[in-house]
Amino acid sequence: MSDEMNMPMTLSVALATYNGERYLAEQLDSIARQTRLPDELVVSDDASADSTRDIVADFIRHAPFPVRLLVNAERLGSTRNFERAIRACAGDAIFLCDQDDVWYPSKAALIERRFMDDPGTVLVFTDADVVDRNLNPLALRLWEAMRFRQPERMQIEAGDAFSVLLRRYLVTGATLAFRSRYRDLLLPIPEVWVHDAWIAMLLGGVSRLAALSTPLIAYRVHDANQIGLPRRGMNRGKTCAMVHGPQVLRYERILARLREFQDRYPESGDNLCRLEGTLAFLRKVAVLPDARWRRLPGALRILASKDYHRYARGFRSFRQDLLR
Repeated sequence: MSDEMNMPMTLSVALATYNGERYLAEQLDSIARQTRLPDELVVSDDASADSTRDIVADFIRHAPFPVRLLVNAERLGSTRNFERAIRACAGDAIFLCDQDDVWYPSKAALIERRFMDDPGTVLVFTDADVVDRNLNPLALRLWEAMRFRQPERMQIEAGDAFSVLLRRYLVTGATLAFRSRYRDLLLPIPEVWVHDAWIAMLLGGVSRLAALSTPLIAYRVHDANQIGLPRRGMNRGKTCAMVHGPQVLRYERILARLREFQDRYPESGDNLCRLEGTLAFLRKVAVLPDARWRRLPGALRILASKDYHRYARGFRSFRQDLLR
């Protein structure tokens, strides 16, 4: 048995806040009710104009673990704010935390156990119960809303998360934790990426991810969600260039970062090849003509080459590109 499996871990929570007074106290209380308390909580506040910092200050007075409050002099935005919190964390594992959800009491303990059972797992993410703004259940799980089904889960558990994530984003930041020793690989986060997708994609490129089907948070849906649940028709009315052009930019940033760290993580070699193939595919579909009748021949050629099946979601992706 690996020594790392027997070593106690230290756990940090990175909480990013901005005008979060409405729900923040419930989230903080849920962290304080963990059966395995974190070793620290780092709160980075993005120049809130409400009582967010007062709520944190009040929590600090009775928190059962150390709490640090960082205050940005000016707004950085969500991703930069999370980046600041992540940089300040000292634990072996860093749990990302949104200001408006509620953690279930066993969350930290179960995720820590997964890390300790498998030293090769570098990121753990979980399912969640979807609730309304008053925490009333909506009879929906987060993975159900995302259509994250068993074949993809099995592929991730088999150690091939990168191939799954190249096709679509599945990891919700509010449910994830990662090993802090990979922070140099992850930071800084490029502006074209959202923090959780960037973290999951990069870590999937160098090692194993774990998907826990147990819902460990109440994921609150409300009018002020930054991202919220996936919505059908989000790309309706957009051309192939509008949809796939930004994907090319994002994946180019992933490719550059993985190449930069390839000597440190040589196991990323196969995934670099996959990413290069995906980029070649995306560059082809990004330049398909806007007019549908002119788009058909090129899309059919890409389909015949099997690239839609190799690098996207098969006929579903082909149909989406054809009907834009």
